[in-house]
Amino acid sequence: MREIIIDSPEEKKLRAKVEARTDADGMRMSRFLNMPDLSRTEGSPIAEIVTRILTSPYFKDLDIIKTPEIVPASVSFDLFDFPTDHPARSRSDTYYADDAHILRTHTTVMWYYYLLDEEVKARIAANKPVGCFSFGKVYRRDEIDRNHMNVFHQIDGWYLAPKAVKTIGVKELEESLGAIATAVFGPEVKYRLNEDTFPYTHPSREMEVQIKDKWVEVVGCGVVKGSVLEKLGVDSSNYTGWAFGFGLERLAIVSMNLPDIRLLWSKDPRVTRQLKLGNEYKEVSKFPQITRDISFVVDSDFVPNDYFDLIRDIGGDLIEEVSLLDKYESPEKFGAGKVSYTYRIVYRSNERTLTVEEINPIQEKIVEETREKFKAEVR
Repeated sequence: MREIIIDSPEEKKLRAKVEARTDADGMRMSRFLNMPDLSRTEGSPIAEIVTRILTSPYFKDLDIIKTPEIVPASVSFDLFDFPTDHPARSRSDTYYADDAHILRTHTTVMWYYYLLDEEVKARIAANKPVGCFSFGKVYRRDEIDRNHMNVFHQIDGWYLAPKAVKTIGVKELEESLGAIATAVFGPEVKYRLNEDTFPYTHPSREMEVQIKDKWVEVVGCGVVKGSVLEKLGVDSSNYTGWAFGFGLERLAIVSMNLPDIRLLWSKDPRVTRQLKLGNEYKEVSKFPQITRDISFVVDSDFVPNDYFDLIRDIGGDLIEEVSLLDKYESPEKFGAGKVSYTYRIVYRSNERTLTVEEINPIQEKIVEETREKFKAEVR
């Protein structure tokens, strides 16, 4: 495998600007960008999944490419046929470093950077197959619970071949998905494929694997759309290809039956020594939770994902979950264009017992910032 590392002066400038900011969003993005990449951290089960896939004989001819983490929004969305009204384009779902650049939401952006490589261009000019893997951190505004974080890891792979060598279709999709299942879960794994839809592939499939008695969706795959190939400068009348991409945390969680995604980032040796793929995780101790409810009235343009970011900023890894208990409008009671929300915030540490004295100042800060940042009337 050949490794390509994209050195982007543009990304370095953008990152420096983000890290120089003192507003909440800038500091948040800076913190995310400086978190370790678990897909390249020795001993992490996230890195182990990557290694198993890269060393599968089925994928032996694919390159590896490491791409920027701050990318043009046009590359992330326009080139990959995301509709103009797709939720991923909104600031409520995606972190914007500036008006034109985002923290990457998927590692699929590697298609663009890979095709800029001179050796890859030469291979295409010579009518030869090309393909690569890309993996690392991605970033999305999201809800807060035991299965979701704003920073997580993905791996993407794709393979393009001229029709003189092979025409890629559903058969090749199924072969590649089977290779992933076997590489990660072993030769005895049971899996099934279902039809699915993605912006940049058609036809598409998603794969479920059987974990104990449950079927768990783990990966999506599809034939690369001709319209996307043309935008990337590849002749779709000659080349066809398959592509897959998926979140690595999902596979790690189901493999070890982890009760909380935060455990993957733990430095507690009682936790880390258990983080081995296929190992059934045992609670080191069931530390109790502390819950606090907050009710407030805000303007109807309130964005919950922005609020989740604020809560995570203040509470950090002590926040296990934020759930919506109630939402309603009453013009007579609150006024026109106002909405009432009630959220339950669950605090829990995976490493120690929290105290009320520790949590109360955090909750008070959340109440204070809810009033200030969202012009909320806290009830």
